[in-house]
Amino acid sequence: MRLTEQQQALLNGEKGEVMAKVVKTLVMYGEAFGAQRMVPVTSEMGHTVISFGLKAMKPVYDLYDELIDAGLCSKQKFSADPRPLDKNVPSNFLENLVFKKFMYTQQERYEKQLQKLGIHDNNDYTCTCYVDELGNKPKMGDVLSWAESSAVVYANSVLGARCNRNSGMIELMGSIAGFVPEFGLLTDEGRKATWVIEVKCQHKPEAQLLGSAIGMKVMEEVPYIKGMEKWLGTELNDDACTYLKDFGAATASNGAVGLYHIENLTPEAKEQGEALIKEGAQVYVIDDAELQRIQDNYPCIWKNPDAKPKLCFVGCPHMTLKQLIDWTENVEKGLKETGLKKVSVPTVFTSSPPVIKEFEKTEYSDRLKNCGVVLSYICPLMYMNNPICKSKAVITSSNKLRTYTSAKYYREEQILDIITGKEVRK
Repeated sequence: MRLTEQQQALLNGEKGEVMAKVVKTLVMYGEAFGAQRMVPVTSEMGHTVISFGLKAMKPVYDLYDELIDAGLCSKQKFSADPRPLDKNVPSNFLENLVFKKFMYTQQERYEKQLQKLGIHDNNDYTCTCYVDELGNKPKMGDVLSWAESSAVVYANSVLGARCNRNSGMIELMGSIAGFVPEFGLLTDEGRKATWVIEVKCQHKPEAQLLGSAIGMKVMEEVPYIKGMEKWLGTELNDDACTYLKDFGAATASNGAVGLYHIENLTPEAKEQGEALIKEGAQVYVIDDAELQRIQDNYPCIWKNPDAKPKLCFVGCPHMTLKQLIDWTENVEKGLKETGLKKVSVPTVFTSSPPVIKEFEKTEYSDRLKNCGVVLSYICPLMYMNNPICKSKAVITSSNKLRTYTSAKYYREEQILDIITGKEVRK
């Protein structure tokens, strides 16, 4: 790798042994993927995927202490993924005991470390750091040092920024150094599509289900998606961005997609069109039957596949303000139709602290509480990491949560039917 004089000086120890280790780590990371140089991080803020003080990750927090003791902090403020615990989320005595005594024992220590390392605000814990309420929204062409798969794919695809699917710690090291290795999705060639997806559905495809189908087919490659204009239009308005938030999270978790292009909608696709498609790109046709086939083949790992749901999570990734309002109205409508006063399954909606703060200023906040729904800032994945919680019959409309946990996936309309006491629509 060709380093600048300044980068080489850091590697040689000009700013101390710990900074030299940081740069050496970034060099080794880049060389593993064939990078030939470093490029400056240009975004205003970073984002770290590690947000949870898991006991098993104690060596990571020891490493953070080493960075802090050396006087190193991020050159840019950053946000972090959601916190793992919230007393308002339903859990029993044994589950709480496992959470506090055996799992997230390092949480207080870790959050103090993040403050020293440069977290933007003590409420900036969310996987949707790019929403307007938080403000960590990079500009087109910005080079990022982020981790969190759903945030990275959104930044690359919807915002036109440039970021690889980094791991935890690597993203913080890039922010500390101020530069990252140039390879993959940071290059023009790496952003070209090797798959063409032709969507030929008769009905608007569920975002999480369509993303799942594409992610499982293309894995880590870049898809160019056609046929979405009649549902998403040609402008990145609130509806389109909300859809793409959930869609992208599913592509990134059910596969390993870090970037997708949608014809006539996402910024690079609007600028370059089919010039983004590589010669010899493979084609995948998706219709309603294909989506149903995908859903029907999801494994159910509950001990009793027909068990009555004990808990429902909606909001992985975190819900937007518009989603919270829309879901509140739909839950109210469903309960009115069935004559119930509260949801029939304990239900948790998750969103970022800044969005929750705005939501609580509206009339919908009390209306949602009256429906019996809990609104929380946590990461459902961190809740489901508890071995006792894994044995629960948990349902979700998140394909990310389904992929990483024992939760069972249903489409949004099916979730609404279940929690408001209706029959599940096929």
